[in-house]
Amino acid sequence: MALAGVGAGLAWRTSRHQSQTLSEAENAFWQQQFARLDGVMLATSVFRGKPVVLNFWATWCPPCVEELPLINNFFLQNKAKGWQVLALAVDQAAPVSRFLAQSPLSFPVALAGFPGIEVSRSLGNLNGVLPFTVVFDSSGHVLQRKMGKLTADDIRAWERLPV
Repeated sequence: MALAGVGAGLAWRTSRHQSQTLSEAENAFWQQQFARLDGVMLATSVFRGKPVVLNFWATWCPPCVEELPLINNFFLQNKAKGWQVLALAVDQAAPVSRFLAQSPLSFPVALAGFPGIEVSRSLGNLNGVLPFTVVFDSSGHVLQRKMGKLTADDIRAWERLPV
């Protein structure tokens, strides 16, 4: 019995610590700025107040490139409902510029560079894999995370989220 109580206490403390850490990471994310391809800084705070899909990707990542049209279609179909999308490229400006010249996206893309992996880790991407997607509600809290390539089912599920 005593061991069960210790285990439950430890589990509660661990989950409490993780939620505090996530809350801190959420707050830190909304304070950040990333450079757009034109050099203008984009503050993440401009997205707060509406549901946001945040996608970490790179041009050298085939699953990342494959899922971008799905995300773009989601944005086009749902922007009138208030949805926003931000893609953070864990990449360099030149390959991202070339990619976007061939495959334009309707939502903002900013450069996170390699430090973007650490930003994604803080939001729950413990292994630092790409692609990684986070869905925030309109209050700026994480609702969903997806490591790896998105599917059409994942994207349809976003429309049913309480945002």
